[in-house]
Amino acid sequence: MLKVYLSGEIHTDWREQIVEGAAGLDVEFSSPVTDHAASDDCGVAILGAEANKFWHDRKGAQINAIRTRKGIADADVVVVRFGDQYKQWNAAFDAGYVAALGKSLIILHGADHAHALKEVDAAALAVASEPAQVVEILRYVLTGALA
Repeated sequence: MLKVYLSGEIHTDWREQIVEGAAGLDVEFSSPVTDHAASDDCGVAILGAEANKFWHDRKGAQINAIRTRKGIADADVVVVRFGDQYKQWNAAFDAGYVAALGKSLIILHGADHAHALKEVDAAALAVASEPAQVVEILRYVLTGALA
């Protein structure tokens, strides 16, 4: 079984496209919490309220980092998606962390980000522009066959 962690942008259905496309393949997927409010507020919900938004966000970021590090450490392959609408600074961190661990990294982004992400892309073993390409990479890795 191939364990794949799907990291990055949470505002589109790219994860669902990959999971659905990989149906029938021996793949187990995991990801960060994609409920934006739950992800933002987990720290204060668990550890208590913060009057200052900085500390509110920091508590959530640190708890989310525990989940992210565990997911990446357990994965064979990590897919990091950079979306069009928001700056995903956490996705850039995840990509660097994956590369530092020597894990297999697939970057997923549109052509508009090619220049801005050139260093991140250089750390990846593959750079895809569509979720379907990620599915085909996983299929090839598992079966050695092309679609």
